[in-house]
Amino acid sequence: MPSTRAIRGRIRSVKNIAQITKALQMVASSKMRRAQERVEQSRPYAEQLRELVSRLARVTGEDVGNLALLKQRPVRNIGYVLITPDRGMSGALSSNINRKAATSALDQQKTFAEQGTRPGVEYVAVGRKGRDFVMRNSFHLTAEFTNYGDRPSLIDASAIAQVATEAFLNESVDVVYMVYPKFINTVTQQPTVAQLLPVQPPGDDSNAGHETIEYIYEPDAASIFEALLPRYIDVQVYQALLETLASFYSAQMVAMKNASDNAKDLIQDLTLTYNKARQAAITTQILEVVSGANA
Repeated sequence: MPSTRAIRGRIRSVKNIAQITKALQMVASSKMRRAQERVEQSRPYAEQLRELVSRLARVTGEDVGNLALLKQRPVRNIGYVLITPDRGMSGALSSNINRKAATSALDQQKTFAEQGTRPGVEYVAVGRKGRDFVMRNSFHLTAEFTNYGDRPSLIDASAIAQVATEAFLNESVDVVYMVYPKFINTVTQQPTVAQLLPVQPPGDDSNAGHETIEYIYEPDAASIFEALLPRYIDVQVYQALLETLASFYSAQMVAMKNASDNAKDLIQDLTLTYNKARQAAITTQILEVVSGANA
């Protein structure tokens, strides 16, 4: 059994760790609420933009295929925009995102290998955890964006989207996927893979069962659609950044709460062990005194 001094030292260390995890839990809880509010506020705008893109694609019809950002071509290289947190202490969140990206890339390569080609994979890492994962596994890293902070702006998202768009237009990659954690609730964050380029106009189910409203577009629907596509890509990346932040702080709060609870349980176990060791030492001392008196 360890000495009482060693047990007291462990108890002090665990208490110090518990204070740190408790402080991190409170900070993450405060930032989590703000991050969740930003996600909830941005979702209606992203949804309305999605519906507008869907409506314009339907109105434009065959002219859609002539736009550069929508052109389908044989896939020789695949691009991934990997969005992860900059910091750790968030449980398995970063590992799940990285694993999802690697699994998706392998699945895509297997799919195209069955068709006679094996495309290469390039990564644009957003966040230090994703960048470290790409470099640790010696994957092809074309660009990195780190330290985007707690309040990323649309300008930050536009810079990320521009790198992916230029690579697609220059035919460095033929399809671009975005991997990020979708915020479901405080305890659930779902790693998600979404195709970013070429743009796939979403299906419009909002008017199902209702009379379709005809709009007059000026100058014309095709021109508006072409001008709106870059904005649509920017908003997709921006929404993914917000989802990532909300997921990170939610996961961090849960992880730090679990760590604090585990520290309390460990302190109780160590205190019980300390009391047993102290009682054994007292009993030994009493026996020594009694033995000395009898002698």
